[in-house]
Amino acid sequence: MSVQVCICGGGALGHVIAGYLGSKPGYKVHVLTSRPEQWSNTLLVNDCEGKQFRGDIHLISSDPETVIPGSNIVLLCLPGYAIENVLSKIKPWLNSSIMVGSVVSSTGFFFIAHRVLEGSIPLFGFQRTPFICRVDSYGTSANLLGYKKQLQLATLRVADTQQLALRIENMFDTPVVLLDSFLEVSFTNSNPLLHPSRLYTLFGQDEKGRVYDTQPGFYSDWDNEASEMLIACDKEFYRVLDKLPVDKNKIPTILAHYESSGVESLTQKLRSIPAFANIKVPMKKTEVGFVLDFNNRYFTEDFLFGLLILKSVAEAVAVKTPHIDSILYWGQMILNKTYLNEQGELIRENLSDTGYVSPEVLKEIITSNSQ
Repeated sequence: MSVQVCICGGGALGHVIAGYLGSKPGYKVHVLTSRPEQWSNTLLVNDCEGKQFRGDIHLISSDPETVIPGSNIVLLCLPGYAIENVLSKIKPWLNSSIMVGSVVSSTGFFFIAHRVLEGSIPLFGFQRTPFICRVDSYGTSANLLGYKKQLQLATLRVADTQQLALRIENMFDTPVVLLDSFLEVSFTNSNPLLHPSRLYTLFGQDEKGRVYDTQPGFYSDWDNEASEMLIACDKEFYRVLDKLPVDKNKIPTILAHYESSGVESLTQKLRSIPAFANIKVPMKKTEVGFVLDFNNRYFTEDFLFGLLILKSVAEAVAVKTPHIDSILYWGQMILNKTYLNEQGELIRENLSDTGYVSPEVLKEIITSNSQ
């Protein structure tokens, strides 16, 4: 019996996962995308080991009624700002037999799904994405730049978690570790801390609108200043975890995740990861040089649906975050927003376009899902 998977989203992860699953026997892949006319029914994925996967895509549409019914799994491969809109759009065609998951859980997926979907819909989410991906040619080919040794998964309202874990293992050919709480994937020290820390140490002291002669490597030119900031933010992150019902052993520190002992070893590790080698700082080339690309997901996602989520939870549990605050002050300046006041407090009425989690919602979802 085949497994029908509907991929929601046409970004790099959507491309690679659709192509990867479409190449495996026993999978019928559908894709929900706003640009179906640009997709081919055959998707090529080239990986970092020289393999090529030729994936067959059964249906491609912008209409959820075409691709959702009959699905066993609906998998969101979406930026944080798109999750609520897509969940609202697909909601009429979901039921308790369809598992709804997100490959990125740290951008508010569980909180948004709790608010938007019926309480009978089973949910799951990854702690970190299963692949490192890049689009090669939109709708036709993509590159799989790196695999994970194992995948950490959290669930809500899933009756048989072991069966789901086995299904995800088979989908991605990677061992799955089940976590105890959705909070252990909702709050992560991955992209929400990693990208903003690097951007702030590179550009936080520069005037807005500055033009640069070169475009640095995001990781290949990583320096000790960025490592120091990342480690400092990670310590603040862990003080927040101390106040939450989570097993901190399930969320490795930055140093543990990158098998590093301190600032210099973390710098060398991040510089040396092959899958990161060609990733550049998000910039646009102009006639006079390079300028920061504020429309890049490192800004639109990792600040608004990453760092601000962590800050809102920190505020809800009364933990001070001076290093995270310093990054947010710079971020709101370049984004022409005011999310944080001079006292380091979030301005609630200005947060509607972010992943902000209010103390009331945090308490409600923790309480309702621990009963």
